[in-house]
Amino acid sequence: MRFGVILYSEKLVEKIEENDGELPVAHLKDDQDDISSLVMRLFLHIKENHGALMAFQFLSNVNKLRVESAAEDSLEMHQVEGAFVETILPTATSPPQETLLKLEKDQTLSELSHESSVFAFKLGLAKMGCSLLMNGLVYEPNEEALINAMNDELPRIQEQVYYGQINSHTDVLDKFLSESGVQRYNAKIIADGKVKPKFVSLCASILAKESILNDLYYLHSPETMDDLKPVTHLLVVDMTSKKGMKLLREGIRYLISGSKIARVGVLFNANKDATLPSLVFMKAFEMTTSSYSHKKGVLQFLDQLCSFYEQEYILASVDTKSYQKIIDRVFQLADANGLPSKAYESSLPGFSAENLTSYLNKVAQFLFRTIGVESGINAVVTNGRVIQLLEGSTFLSHDLHLLESLEFKQRIKHIAEIIEEIKWDDVDPDVLTSKFISDVVMAISSSSSTRDRSSESARFEILSAEYSAVIMQNEHASIHIDAVIDPLSSSGQKLSALLRILSKYVQPSMRLVLNPVSSLADLPLKNYYRYVVPTTDDFSGTDHTVNGPTAFFSNMPLSKTLTMNLDVPEPWLVQPLVAIHDLDNILLENLAETRTLQAVFELEALVLTGHCSEKDHEPPRGLQLILGTRNTPHLVDTLVMANLGYWQMKVFPGLWYLQLAPGRSNELYVMREDGEGGQDSTLSKRITIDDLRGKLVHMEVKKRKGMEREKLLVPVDDDDSHSTTKKGSQNGWNSNILKWASGFIGGKDQSKKEANSSLEPKSGGRYGKTINIFSVASGHLYERFLKIMILSVLKNTHRPVKFWFIKNYLSPQFKDVIPHMAHEYGFEYELITYKWPTWLHKQKEKQRIIWAYKILFLDVIFPLALEKVIFVDADQIVRTDMGELYDMDLKGRPLAYTPFCDNNKDMDGYRFWKQGFWKDHLRGRPYHISALYVVDLVKFRETAAGDQLRVFYETLSKDPNSLSNLDQDLPNYAQHMVPIFSLPQEWLWCESWCGNATKSKAKTIDLCNNPMTKEPKLQGAKRIVTEWPDLDLEARRFTAKILGENIEEPQEQIVPPHQIESTNEDSSSEDNESKAEL
Repeated sequence: MRFGVILYSEKLVEKIEENDGELPVAHLKDDQDDISSLVMRLFLHIKENHGALMAFQFLSNVNKLRVESAAEDSLEMHQVEGAFVETILPTATSPPQETLLKLEKDQTLSELSHESSVFAFKLGLAKMGCSLLMNGLVYEPNEEALINAMNDELPRIQEQVYYGQINSHTDVLDKFLSESGVQRYNAKIIADGKVKPKFVSLCASILAKESILNDLYYLHSPETMDDLKPVTHLLVVDMTSKKGMKLLREGIRYLISGSKIARVGVLFNANKDATLPSLVFMKAFEMTTSSYSHKKGVLQFLDQLCSFYEQEYILASVDTKSYQKIIDRVFQLADANGLPSKAYESSLPGFSAENLTSYLNKVAQFLFRTIGVESGINAVVTNGRVIQLLEGSTFLSHDLHLLESLEFKQRIKHIAEIIEEIKWDDVDPDVLTSKFISDVVMAISSSSSTRDRSSESARFEILSAEYSAVIMQNEHASIHIDAVIDPLSSSGQKLSALLRILSKYVQPSMRLVLNPVSSLADLPLKNYYRYVVPTTDDFSGTDHTVNGPTAFFSNMPLSKTLTMNLDVPEPWLVQPLVAIHDLDNILLENLAETRTLQAVFELEALVLTGHCSEKDHEPPRGLQLILGTRNTPHLVDTLVMANLGYWQMKVFPGLWYLQLAPGRSNELYVMREDGEGGQDSTLSKRITIDDLRGKLVHMEVKKRKGMEREKLLVPVDDDDSHSTTKKGSQNGWNSNILKWASGFIGGKDQSKKEANSSLEPKSGGRYGKTINIFSVASGHLYERFLKIMILSVLKNTHRPVKFWFIKNYLSPQFKDVIPHMAHEYGFEYELITYKWPTWLHKQKEKQRIIWAYKILFLDVIFPLALEKVIFVDADQIVRTDMGELYDMDLKGRPLAYTPFCDNNKDMDGYRFWKQGFWKDHLRGRPYHISALYVVDLVKFRETAAGDQLRVFYETLSKDPNSLSNLDQDLPNYAQHMVPIFSLPQEWLWCESWCGNATKSKAKTIDLCNNPMTKEPKLQGAKRIVTEWPDLDLEARRFTAKILGENIEEPQEQIVPPHQIESTNEDSSSEDNESKAEL
C-alpha cells in the first residue's frame, strides 16, 4: 500500500478556467497572496530537503493549527508559517524563519506547484474540493470509504494474481488505468449510481418533416466532415450569457483538438429577448455552419467570432441596438481565415430579425417539450443523454472528450456497428450520406437508452424453449405465468413450490423454462426442501379442526446424517420447542421401527430492525438505543452499526418506545420526529407491533446544540466528559449506561448489590466480581461437552459465574436441563440471539454460520451494560480460576487470543500460517487459535471493532476459498485494524499442536482435532484429560435425573492414538463441527 497527495490552488484553478485552460501569466508573476500556492511550495521544499514523511507531517501540523483556531475551512498565513517552523525546527541547520522568508519572496518551486494545480484541473478533481482515489477510482474522503475501497480492490488484485495477470513486476495502477481508465473525472458524466442519467428519445424529432433537428447543420473536426459520426453532441447555448458563450467556445475547442467519431450541433436558447447584435451573431454562426463547415479555417473563425462577441456585447456595456461593429468584424475575420467575406456582406446587412426571433421561439418549444430544458439553461445532449449545466457548474472541452469516450463505449458503439452492416436496398443512394447514417445512429441510440431495463419488463416470449420448457395449457385461464428456473438452485426450490400452489388454486396457463447451469463440478443442492404456506386444505371439512400447514418428507436416505432447519420469514425468531432426537445429527436408521421423526417449533419473538441516519453525515455508528414500555423503558438495548446505520432488537406484539440510551448517546444526540422538528423534537419514538411481519423503522438523529464537534466514540483514556469522576469509578464513554443498565444483567436487584459485590457471598458461597463466559453448541454431542466445560469452570473458581449461550442452536433438552443445573451448581445463565442481517453475506452451511456467530456480532449480541466476556469452546476443559483471565489487563486491545503453539514438530507440515499467503499477511504477527478468547466489550464498541470485522468479512466471504476457518481466520486477518493481545501460551493447550511437554502447565485443554490421526473427540477426551470421565459422568447423571432417563455406567477402554484405525468409529458419532475444526 502506498499513499500520495495531489495539492492544488483553488484560486489558480479558477484563473486557468478563465484563461481557456492555460496558465495565466499574470498570476504566475505574483501569487504571494495565494496561501494554497505557498503550502505547496513549502511542502515541496520539505520533501526535497527532509523527506516525504516530514512533508506529510507538515500538512498534518497545518490542519492541527487550523482546527485549534476553530476555523472551519479558511486557512490563515500565520497558521501555515507556524506549521512550517514547527515541522522543520527539530532537524533544521539554519533558522527556519529565514528559510520561510526566502521561499515566500523568491517564489522557489513555483513551477512545480503550478503544475500540480494544472494536473488537478485536467483530472477534473478540483471542483470536488477533496476526494480519495484508490487505483484510479474516486471515493468520498473519509476513513470508512478508505477501508471499503481497500476491501473492494483486494479481490480484484487477488483474482488477477491467481490467473497470472499480475506478478511482482506489474505496476498495478498503470495496468488498471490502461484497461479501463479515463483521462478526467466529472460526476455529471460518470454516473456512480447516486444519480440516474437522464435520457430522451430524439427518434420522433428526426422522423418529423418540419423538425429543428432536420434543419440543423453540424461542425466537424478538420478533414472529417464526410466520415460517419456515431456520437452527436447538441450544445444548448444561451447566447446572451457568459456561461453560454463559454460552453460554445469549449465545444469549438473540442473539435479543434480533434475528434474522429463526433460532431457538434448548436441550438441557441436565449434567456431573454435577444438583442440585435445577438441576432447578427446567431445569423453569422448559422451561415458559417450551413455553408462553410467544410472549410479549413471555419473553427478558428467561429472561435474568434465568439471571443469578440463575448468581449464586446456580453462583458462590456455597449449600445445593444448598434450591430455594425460585429458585422464589420465578421468581414475581417472571414478574410483572415479564408472564408468568402462577400457572401457575408450580401446576407448580414439585410437580415430579418423577425425570422430569427421566430426561429428562436421554435427552438425554445423543441427544447422544452422534447429535451426538458427551459429558456436560458445551457445543456449538452449527447445521443439523447441530457446534462444540464446549472449555476456553478462548468463544462470544458476535456469533459466533451470524456463524454464522447464513455457514451461511445457503453451505448453507441454496438448500435453503430449494426447500422453500418445494414444493406439499404430500398433507399436512394443519394440519401445515404454520412449525415443520414449519423442521424440514424443518434435516433436509435437515444431511443433505446430511454427504455427501463428492470426485471419487471422482461420479455419472456422471446425465449427459445423448444426442448427445455414444460407447458401447462388452460384455455379458460385469465392469468398466464412464464417462469425461468434453475432446477438445481435454492431459489428454484422455493419458486417451484409457489408455482405448484398457484397452479392448484389459481389454475393459470403456465410455461416453465428450465435454465440450468451449463456445467457442474459438484451438485449445488445439499438439502431437501419443502415450502409450506397456509392453504384451504389446512381446515377440516367435517368439523372445526385446524390441521395447520405441514411439511412432509418421504423416501429419505436412512444412512446419511441429516440436519433439520426452518427457513422462516426474516422478522421471525423460531426455536425448537419439542424434539426428542438430535436435530443436528439425524440418522433415520437409528429410529428403529417408527422411522418417523417429529419436532415442534415455536415462534419465540419478532425482530424489530431499523436504520439510523444523521443528515449530511455518515450513520452514527456506536449510537446506543434502548427499547421498552412506558413503565419499563429499558427492556432491550443495542447499538447502531456503520453499515446503513442498521440496528435490531427482539420484540413481541404490543406498544414499544424507542429512546437514545442515557450517557454519551443521549448527551450528544436528540431524535428527530419524522425527520422534522426542532432541537428537542422527541425523547422517544412510539412503535406499534400489531402483526407478524415485524417492522422496519427509519429514525433520524441530530447533534445537540454545542455538541456538533464532539465525537460519539471516544476512547476511555481520551474522554474528558467525566473528568470529575472520583478515582476508581467508571470513566468510560458509556459509563452512565453501564451504571444505569447494570440491573438488566442477571436481575433487577444486581445494581443494588454492585457496590458490595466483592465482599458479599452469592449463591453456593461464591463471592467477588462475576465472571462472564460465552459459548455456543449445536447438537447433543457438543451440548454434552458444554456441560462438562461448565462444571470444569465452576470447580476451579470461588467467584460467581454467568454463562451466555447462543440460543439459536440449543436443543429443547438442553434448555430444559440448564435452569436446574444453574440452581444446583449456583451459577447464572442467559440465552442470547441475534438475527443475521439481510445485507450481510450469509453462510449456507450451518457450521460456518455458528462460527460466524462467534465473532461477527460481539458488539450487539450482548446487553450494552456487559463490559467483558470470555469465549470458551464447548469442548474445552478448564483447569484454573478463570477470574485470573477475566481480570487480565489487555493493554487497550479489544480482543485477546492465545497464539498457536509450535513445540510439536510432527505438525509442522500442517501449520499453514507459517507459509504462503498467511506468512506474508501476518508479517511476524502470531496466528491465534479461536477456542478461547477475551473480549473487552467497552473497547470493542468504542473502537467500532465489530463494524471493521464485518467489513472484512463481507469482502472475504464472497470468495469460497477464503475464511476456511471463519471464526479463526477473520480476527487473525484483521488484526492490523482490530489489534489482538496475545495471551500467555499456557492459557490454551492442545495435544495436536502443543505436544505433551507443556501439558502440565496448561490452564485450559482444548480437544482440537488432530489432522494426522483424526481421532474421534469422545475417545480423545477420555485419553487426554484425566478428569474428563468423572466430569462427564457427573453431568450425564444430573441430566438423566432431570429428564427421568437411565444411563449406563461407562466401561470403555482408552485406546492410545497409535492404535486407532481410520474405520474405528462410525462418522455418525461425530457431528460436522468436530470434523471441520483444526
